[in-house]
Amino acid sequence: MNIIYSILGVYAALCVLAVILYLPKIRQYLSAFNKPKHMIAKEKRRISLVIPARNESAIISDLLESIAKQEYDKNYFSVNIIVKEPTDPTIGIAKKFGANVFIVGDQNCKGAALDGYFHAIGKKEFESYEAFVVVDADAVLAPDYMTELNNALEYDKDVYNTRKLIKNYLGDKKTRSFWCNLSALTYPIIDDLGNAYRGKRNIPLNLCGQGLMVRKRAIAKLGGWPYRSMTEDYEMRMDGYLKGLTGMYYPYAKLYSEEAVTYKEVYTRRMRWLTGYSQCDKKYMHDIKKKIKTEKPSFSLVFDMLCYKIAPSLFFVSTILTIVCGCLLTWCYSSLQIEAWIYLVCIPLAVLYSLLFVYTLMAMLCYRDVFRKITFGEKLAMLFFHPFYLLQYVPIYVKSRFKAVKGFEWKQTERVIYEKNV
Repeated sequence: MNIIYSILGVYAALCVLAVILYLPKIRQYLSAFNKPKHMIAKEKRRISLVIPARNESAIISDLLESIAKQEYDKNYFSVNIIVKEPTDPTIGIAKKFGANVFIVGDQNCKGAALDGYFHAIGKKEFESYEAFVVVDADAVLAPDYMTELNNALEYDKDVYNTRKLIKNYLGDKKTRSFWCNLSALTYPIIDDLGNAYRGKRNIPLNLCGQGLMVRKRAIAKLGGWPYRSMTEDYEMRMDGYLKGLTGMYYPYAKLYSEEAVTYKEVYTRRMRWLTGYSQCDKKYMHDIKKKIKTEKPSFSLVFDMLCYKIAPSLFFVSTILTIVCGCLLTWCYSSLQIEAWIYLVCIPLAVLYSLLFVYTLMAMLCYRDVFRKITFGEKLAMLFFHPFYLLQYVPIYVKSRFKAVKGFEWKQTERVIYEKNV
């Protein structure tokens, strides 16, 4: 038993150390419940809605209908649809709604489509806008979305993350699934548990390309949209830090984003995200470390950009090693089987699950208004199974490191067809 207690003692000490190292992140999470001031704009500004919509004719009508219902003065925003082929049926639908259509034939990713738009509009038109907001074709806008974007511009920032709700919940139960519900928690984790704090501390946001508003001055500084990775939004975060862009999360501007329904599509999306993260880390991390070393920014920024993985990695590795020791002792010594299994296998697993459970609960509390749309049973399943969903990121992350080297094929995302969404 002495060896069991010794291993358990080391594990407990490492867990305590991991919690201490993680305290800055816990502070970040608590900011999720303190929203920024809701601003009321003093003037109306022109905003360009930019919508990459290659082969999206099956679902783009929902978005265009929600745009037509915007409360904001129609003279102060334009709708710009980007397609690849002149034969795309999306063009006809867009013109019925009075939208502008841009054909960018050489696009091979979302970033290239956006860059094509910025290079297609003339200098005079570009200067007429105060900001550009990127919206995916599968979205639906809340009626006051454009009004709230204009309100957000009262804050003097370069980029703005807006709040993502779940489009699947606008349909009946067939438009959502167990996997859709688990994936939906990605948004409060990124924005409420992360970006709410980052914006207040002038730390680069974890950007999301869906509902991302960028000021004209930032686009001019970037020279268009130069990002071509699998995750052009994460790439913009890293490059934006190097170029001094500021940002904030503005939760009052809301749109509905579609979540994948099948496990296969959810898995593919996560693999694409983490592959893109690996690509961007390889491309930018050296320069980021160099800038941090030279400028010596705040502890909060250094922790969020470089050190946030240390505590989770320490905790996860120590948990795995403790479980391995427990399994080996159980296998090698019959006299220690029960004690080793309970203390060195069951307890670490219970601790790991409990922490992820609390993390899930915090995210669900931030998103409780959104989850009113789903049943109590679905909420319960989400609460208890989301920790396993988070754990699956570990093998996905490992696999994505190889994908980043070998390459990852960009595939058209599966869409859900709704009978009525708006």
